[in-house]
Amino acid sequence: MFTGLIEEIGEVKRIQPFGNALRLTISAKKVLSDLKIDDSVSINGACQTAIEVGNGFFAVEAVEETLKKSTFSNFKVGQKVNLERAMLPTQRLGGHLVQGHIDCVGKVKKITGNQSSYLVEISYPNQIGKYLVENGSICVEGVSLTIARLSAETFTLSVIPHTWKVTTFTNLKIGSEVNLEVDLLGKYVEKMLSAKQESKNSGLTESRLRELGF
Repeated sequence: MFTGLIEEIGEVKRIQPFGNALRLTISAKKVLSDLKIDDSVSINGACQTAIEVGNGFFAVEAVEETLKKSTFSNFKVGQKVNLERAMLPTQRLGGHLVQGHIDCVGKVKKITGNQSSYLVEISYPNQIGKYLVENGSICVEGVSLTIARLSAETFTLSVIPHTWKVTTFTNLKIGSEVNLEVDLLGKYVEKMLSAKQESKNSGLTESRLRELGF
C-alpha cells in the first residue's frame, strides 16, 4: 500500500527481456536507505517487488500482466521514473490509499501553465469513467492527485509547482501516456451495490433469509 507521495525520481538503467516479462534495473538514492529484497516499491504507480538491491540500484521483474496494463512496455534506458516505498503504519497518510495496481493507461491531451499551478488534461478509457468524480482522488504516474474538472472523455488535474518539480511531471508532453489507478473505495462500493442488486433480482430478501434460518 502506498500514499501517492513521491519520494524521489529514479532512472531506468537497464532493461532485460525474458520470456514475456522485463527485468528492470532502476538507479535511486533515497528509497535505497532501507529497501530490501522482497520489499514493495512503486514505480510510476505500479507496485513491484525488489528482487535485487545493490549499490545505487535495485531491480524488479515486470510480468506480462503489468506490461499489458501499464506504460512499462514503453520504458527506455535513461527514462526518469517516480519512486515510492510502501507506506509504514506509523506514517501520515498525506495523499490517499494507493494499491499500486494500475487500472489502465491515459493520455495527456493538454498542459496549461500559470502562476500558481499547472493544468493537465488527460483522456481516459471508458471503463474507468464510473469511478471518477469531480474533487475525487486519482493516482497518475504514482502521484496522488485531485480531479479538478471532469468530462465524459477527459479529466483535468491542478498540479502545484512543488509537485511538478519533484516528480516526472516536468517531462510530460502532449500525447504522453500515463498510468492511472482510480480510488479503490469506488471499486468496493460498486461491488457491494452490484451484489445487493443481484440479491434483489434473485428474490433473496431479509424475510426469506429468516425463513431459511439465517
